[in-house]
Order: sequence, then C-alpha cells, then structure tokens
Amino acid sequence: MTDTEFTAEDGHGAVPTTDVPNRLAPAPVKADWPLYEVFVRGKRGLNHVHVGSLHAPDDAMALHHARDVYTRRNEGVSIWVVPSVAIVASSPSEKDPFFAPSGDKVYRHPTFYDIPDNVPHM
Repeated sequence: MTDTEFTAEDGHGAVPTTDVPNRLAPAPVKADWPLYEVFVRGKRGLNHVHVGSLHAPDDAMALHHARDVYTRRNEGVSIWVVPSVAIVASSPSEKDPFFAPSGDKVYRHPTFYDIPDNVPHM
C-alpha cells in the first residue's frame, strides 16, 4: 500500500485508515421497504390465516422475517407473504350491492326441498 496510513485500534494490530474501499451499498431506509401481509397455516389447520403485516426489503427477507416473527413457537407448517399492493379487496361499505347478485339465486339454498325423515345429518 502506498499512501495508506495505519493505526492500531485497541491492541488489534495495524488497521488501514485511508484509501479503504467501501464495497457496501447504503442500506435502504426501512420507511422505503414495501409492506407485506403474512399468512400462516398451522399444524392442525387446512387453510392459511392472516396473522399480521411486516416491512421487508424484498420477498426473501419478508419470508424470513415472517418466520422469525410469526412462528416463534414452531406452530406453523407453511407461510405466505404477499406484497400489500398486490391485494385487491372489496369495501365493507359496498357489501350490499357487491353481494346482492347471490341473493336472487334461490336454487343455491335448498330451503324449498322436503327432507325425508330417514335421511340423517341434514
């Protein structure tokens, strides 16, 4: 090394203090990380259940953070992480007009059938 100065730090030997290349890119600010929704399927469950949200820099880290945060007691067998921007949902304030088309399909509800007495569990 040509113009590099060395210094001893806490008895650890000579450490260069100038002309040291910095190969680390600045870490993104946590406020810029996207929001993910986390779904976990339990050992006895058949479906994934929404358990919370978290911020992560990418999909892989979101999955690792979700594992660390939401399955600490070894209760999950599968985790889904979904970017919040990818979720499309209906609005609770529009529930009546949104779900109204299913109300006029009476054939989906067997309320007008007579069930014989010898048919169990109906």
